[in-house]
Amino acid sequence: MRSARARILAAIVVLLVGSTVLTTLLLREVLTTRAEDRVDAALVQETGELRRLIQDGRDPTTGRRFGRDVRSMFDVYLARNVPDRRERWLTYVDGDPHRATVPPAEGTVLERTLHDLRAVPEVQRTVMRVQGRDNAVLAVPVRYDGQTLGVFVALIDLQAERDEVDQAVGAAAIVSLLVLFLAILVAYLLTGRILSPLRDLTTTAQTITETDLRRRIAVRGDDEIAVLARTFNAMLDRLEQAFGSQRSFVSDAGHELRTPITIVRGHLELMGDDPTEREETLALVDDELERMSRIVEDLLLLAKAEHGDFLRRAPIDLDLFVEEVHARATALGDRRWTIGGAVAATITGDRQRLMQAMLNLAANAAQHTADGGRIAIGSRIRDGEAQLWVADDGPGISAEDQQRIFERFARLDHGRRTSGAGLGLAIVQAIATAHGGRVSVDSRPGHGATFVLHLPLDETPDDEIDDEAPTLVQPAVARREWPRLRPRRASDVDSDAPTKEHER
Repeated sequence: MRSARARILAAIVVLLVGSTVLTTLLLREVLTTRAEDRVDAALVQETGELRRLIQDGRDPTTGRRFGRDVRSMFDVYLARNVPDRRERWLTYVDGDPHRATVPPAEGTVLERTLHDLRAVPEVQRTVMRVQGRDNAVLAVPVRYDGQTLGVFVALIDLQAERDEVDQAVGAAAIVSLLVLFLAILVAYLLTGRILSPLRDLTTTAQTITETDLRRRIAVRGDDEIAVLARTFNAMLDRLEQAFGSQRSFVSDAGHELRTPITIVRGHLELMGDDPTEREETLALVDDELERMSRIVEDLLLLAKAEHGDFLRRAPIDLDLFVEEVHARATALGDRRWTIGGAVAATITGDRQRLMQAMLNLAANAAQHTADGGRIAIGSRIRDGEAQLWVADDGPGISAEDQQRIFERFARLDHGRRTSGAGLGLAIVQAIATAHGGRVSVDSRPGHGATFVLHLPLDETPDDEIDDEAPTLVQPAVARREWPRLRPRRASDVDSDAPTKEHER
């Protein structure tokens, strides 16, 4: 199988060779035609000068009329004109040779050939082949009173003109061959350079495995090949993301499901015949299976968040949305749920996903505040973006822990086992990122925490909201006004509290 480079190069070579041959043939034809035209023009010029001398009928030097003295007329013409280097003139009077610039030797083929032109009655132009060489011949008779007194014959070596053309065409052909060779060499190099991304693509595709998708093709220029390379790299990015998501899902699922599976298996193996023990074991198994189901649902949600169809966007009124979040959050635990502020503005987003993110933040706050603790929910416009926030008066988060609370399975309870899998804040971050925004936290140990969803703003608010307005609960205000409560212990968890684990 021939390579694309060989096929392209073969096509270029055929095109260049064909164009070179055609150009050379056309050049030879053009130069030959011009040479013959020059010969014709020279013969016409000589004929014209001789005719002017005949029509004048006088010797330009003495003024004497020629009359029937053709010899004197020929002598004057030959004296006043000089033939070109490839041209010779011959004159005949009464059929006999008179004067010639280069007379032919007696008995030669040329002398015998010209014998028939010594007494022509009319002007004749012909091409005579003498000793293998073509000669253009023009015979002009000099007539007086209807009688031919003499003949003027002009010969031009037409073959010499053609030989000169052939030499010029030969030189041009040599130059064309050199140019052709250089063009083929350049075409070979250029096709190699142009097709190098395709070779890189082949090499990259051959080295890619399901465990290594890191290689990329170097993109040079902005032509079709560069577009192909960029498209291929983008495809590898998507594949790497998809494989990474798949590996993360498998790894996360295996990591988190291993513990409940072990618990279920252990209790089933040790389960005795006592009805009470069986009931307790089955209740524990059911609880672990329910936790496994929630973990799988959360992992599937995180995997789906990386796809383009994750969101179903629609206009959302922030003030009504905050009220809806507050109404649902009150069922998460016995806390003092308040609306810290609701700005009248509209954004475009997925109401269900944003509701899920805000309820995760609310559940997160509920699990890290004691019964009766204060949790505020609100919205605001700041720095050209819409912000949805949840603030609590819990134990707060240290600066070093704030760097990893949004990672999957991150827990900051320092070994204390809880019912969650550590995926709540990772889901919040995935939803914020899918909306083109982000999530941040503002907290200090002992002073509560405020989580903020930063979202792109579509419309300006109907009313300007002052950052210092009392409806916006700032972390500092919470630290001044909310009572400092002791950190939550395991015994503080209400049985009706949400089962999702806080990531702090």
